Amino acid sequence: MSEEILINVTPQETRVAIVENGVLQEVYIERTRSRGIVGNIYKGKVVRILPGMQAAFVDIGLERTAFLHASDVRPASAPENGAGTAPPIHELLRDGQEIVVQVVKDPLGTKGARLTMQITLPARYLVYLPDSKHIGISQKIGDEATRERLRALVKSALGEGAEEGGYILRTLAESASEDEIETDIRYLRRVWAASQERIRSAPVPGLIHEDLPLALRAMRDLVRDNVEKIRIDSREVYTKAIDFGIEFIPEVADRIEHYPGERPIFDLYSVEDEIQKALDRKVILKSGGYLILDQTEAMTTIDVNTGAYVGRRNLEETLFKTNLEAAQAIARQLRLRNLGGMIIIDFIDMAEAEHKRQVLRALERALSRDRTKVYMTEMSPLGLVELTRKRTRESLEHVLCQPCPVCQGRGMVKTPQTVCYEIFREILREVRQYGADQYLVLASQAVIDLLLDEEAGSLVKLQEFIGKPVQLKVEPLYTQEQYDVVLV
Repeated sequence: MSEEILINVTPQETRVAIVENGVLQEVYIERTRSRGIVGNIYKGKVVRILPGMQAAFVDIGLERTAFLHASDVRPASAPENGAGTAPPIHELLRDGQEIVVQVVKDPLGTKGARLTMQITLPARYLVYLPDSKHIGISQKIGDEATRERLRALVKSALGEGAEEGGYILRTLAESASEDEIETDIRYLRRVWAASQERIRSAPVPGLIHEDLPLALRAMRDLVRDNVEKIRIDSREVYTKAIDFGIEFIPEVADRIEHYPGERPIFDLYSVEDEIQKALDRKVILKSGGYLILDQTEAMTTIDVNTGAYVGRRNLEETLFKTNLEAAQAIARQLRLRNLGGMIIIDFIDMAEAEHKRQVLRALERALSRDRTKVYMTEMSPLGLVELTRKRTRESLEHVLCQPCPVCQGRGMVKTPQTVCYEIFREILREVRQYGADQYLVLASQAVIDLLLDEEAGSLVKLQEFIGKPVQLKVEPLYTQEQYDVVLV
């Protein structure tokens, strides 16, 4: 499966699109004014210990204090007790203590950043663990001979008696040479040495190490052997990418291209259109079926429907084919929208156990291409499939959108009729509490139209009941739910 990486750069934001066989699969967006901070290392101060949650709040200089759980305290200072769990948080940290932490999860919604004291520094093929002596290998590298070869490569590159930290070999290291491993080790040594110097001199709170900007981070983390081209529409970023590529990933340097075309780079594969579609609740399947995706604070739900697809044979075959197509589409939508946390999929009920098994396997295969860790359960008796997908950054919807000011994010607004009846009740309340010669109702055009038409009789009866006239006035700036009852 061939891939292309498209990088669109403006002074305001950088966007990276992963395109597989001409189809958009993933989008990464980093805005200059609100850059993500995952991977950044800070010198912070403990401001509050929470014994009941086994956690602490840490000031690292952000708007909200960040969250550090006891399990994420550095192993060297947090030996396990006899039960195999971390000691109580008050034995590990104290109020006012200065600590070095790394962000593992961006602030999401009203929650502050999630921290760890187990520092890691990523490179192309390796992840450096300053506080460990362990040499680990990605679980995605399953061949035991390859794992042994890679472990020997790292030990050889480190040399005998080297007082180093630990390393984890990433999936990309499967085809790496000894020279490439050594290059990564030298790079990580330089980064950690510079970080240690800043740890000694930085104020509290203060930034110690900042991760690469999105364009270079995409080259480090997203470029695989099947990536044919990396196209960048900024000459300045292209130059930086070439320099970065030559130093750290020379095998892909010749695949980096500057895109000078007048047509926007994201229009090459209709990326802009696909981003817009990824903000819709409804996803149309090629067969005529469709998905409905609802993202809430607690979870994301995905409902599969046959829609216009009627099939050619029988009902069971129709449901099976729709669910198979939905499995592929769902895996793509999770990546494209960057949906994380708990995800519930309601496939269409199927009678045959073999069909259920094939749909689950199709979903499992489609999810295996996801760079983000996904855990999937079997289908429940109610026909539901539960997923959890690791969430480290905001979803596409949360990056590009905000709650609707009209419905306050509910996705629904009260009908004009409902608002009319609320106005009637408000007038009765005003009559009982205050005396006035008449009342003025300010409301939206739709509500006033209803009061003058279908609800005109009810308005007349209300005026007779209270013995006071009620005037109506359209307020053009009011939403459908807004109104005011003014005493005149």
